Amino acid sequence: TNRFDTPLKVAILFGLPVLAALWLSLSITASVIVGLGYGFFTPWVSTFEAFRQENEFNKFLHSIVDGTWDTVKGSCTVVRDFADLCVYSYPTYLKEIQEPGNPDEVQTLKFIHVPAIIIVGLLGLLVEVPLYTAIVIVKSPLMLVKGWQRLVHDLISREGPFLETACIPVAGLAILLWPLFVVGSIVLAIFTSVFVGLYGSVVVYQEKSFKRGLAYIVAQVAEFDEYTNDWLYLREGTILPKPRYRKKQTPQSESIVVPNRVHGEKSESFPSEGPVMIIPGIGRSRSVKESIQDVKMVQVWGKMMDTCETKARELLEGDVITHADLIEWLKANNGHDSPIIGVGLPTYSFLHTLVYSNKTGANGLVLFDDVIVTHENRPQDRLFDWFFQPVLVLKEQIKMLKLEDGELRYLERVVLFGSSPQRLEAWENGCVVPKDPLRAAQIQGISRRLLGMVRSISKLPTYRRKYRHLIKDLVSYTSIAEKEGSMKFESIRSVFSGEIC
Repeated sequence: TNRFDTPLKVAILFGLPVLAALWLSLSITASVIVGLGYGFFTPWVSTFEAFRQENEFNKFLHSIVDGTWDTVKGSCTVVRDFADLCVYSYPTYLKEIQEPGNPDEVQTLKFIHVPAIIIVGLLGLLVEVPLYTAIVIVKSPLMLVKGWQRLVHDLISREGPFLETACIPVAGLAILLWPLFVVGSIVLAIFTSVFVGLYGSVVVYQEKSFKRGLAYIVAQVAEFDEYTNDWLYLREGTILPKPRYRKKQTPQSESIVVPNRVHGEKSESFPSEGPVMIIPGIGRSRSVKESIQDVKMVQVWGKMMDTCETKARELLEGDVITHADLIEWLKANNGHDSPIIGVGLPTYSFLHTLVYSNKTGANGLVLFDDVIVTHENRPQDRLFDWFFQPVLVLKEQIKMLKLEDGELRYLERVVLFGSSPQRLEAWENGCVVPKDPLRAAQIQGISRRLLGMVRSISKLPTYRRKYRHLIKDLVSYTSIAEKEGSMKFESIRSVFSGEIC
């Protein structure tokens, strides 16, 4: 690749063995921990769900059946998603790195910065790990006591997880196992501190400053202390110094909008970078009914796939895409080797989602069956937050363009067949190519952003599995349609030949 200069390539080459060993050890450890936790707790929780059944026989049957085969299928699904990540997503990243980039955007590394990078990385480990450990150990008793206090209060008042009778066994189990959650949070915080400390080397490389690397180390301790105070509802802020380690503040458009833990309060904006300590929330518990009102990540995936299937069927019925295109994508080693179905089709569907959301005047995204995702009810998932704000920005950009019908059809044609000039010219969908160069450039810019977002989403776990299942359904749909069409043709031909005889 020409995106890195020679010194940076040499540094990456020397760092690859360490990264490979770290990846291998983390993968094995995480696989063992997740496997034990999933295999133990999933059948247990499913057994409690069996008490929802009406008669005693069904309760006995489901207490044995539930959580066995479903757990096996869930384990296989996790393995498949991880395999897709390694076999398809990772090569896609490498392919994008190998693509020629802008010569002005070449990442450089000067040898004068190498000692500073190494020193700050080591200092980050020596400072962040013990201080993170001290902070989390000192505050862990408060987390234990406040967690128990909240759960016992909900148990007495029948609120939160204790609202429904069927959830009481699981919630009671949470009271007994709360110390394990606290211990797990301590271990996770210490584990995270290693990467937070090493990230100081990245700050030195990005800012080309040894002092800003040191400022980052000091600031992260203060931010972590402030973060834990916020989660445990202690005093606001921190008494530790918090120097600035970036030359420029993060733009508002690049921030992540995260709602407060109390449902219904006004959301705040936090920068996308900072230490993370994943601990169970001990704020006001929410009932199951309140939780159902939120849009879950599974719903978002499902509605996106439903929209894509609807648009794909419209294109298949109009002979815009064919059965052969679907088969080509299924046989391709990589989804981007068949870009019309792998990238163009989901981008086309995504464009219509944004346009329909603008037409309805909704504050968020309007998905299939008019399911609206806003800042208040969106999935509480950091990965989803990384995409949600840029998507809303793109939605507003499309709204500001005020595309006419002909221009919108031109944008549809570009996102669907931009990788195939022959198909692009052959599809007559009534589009109007803008004569104004500025207008055409704006539409092309929107198409590139749409394609870039879809390429990024396609690398996420579970996406390929769900999308492959969708394409198989479309193949079955086209096969049935072709058979019905041939059967109708044969019946018409037989009737016609009978009349002739």
